[in-house]
Amino acid sequence: MTDTWALEVDRRRCVGNGMCVAVAPEHFTLADGRSAPVTAQVGPSEEVLEAFEMCPMSAITVRDSGGNEIDPTL
Repeated sequence: MTDTWALEVDRRRCVGNGMCVAVAPEHFTLADGRSAPVTAQVGPSEEVLEAFEMCPMSAITVRDSGGNEIDPTL
């Protein structure tokens, strides 16, 4: 069974600097000046983790298939 991750962006926190789009364009896009996931579910990805780490507003949440938050900084 392949693990999947759920991507969320808190659009109230996002400032739209586009770092997530720059490092993971297949997973994030800018819509109305704010980031949004391209799809809500993705396979595990180093690019997603890099986008998470680079977000200056900590607006990105990544959850595993069990609903637990993934925090690569821990």
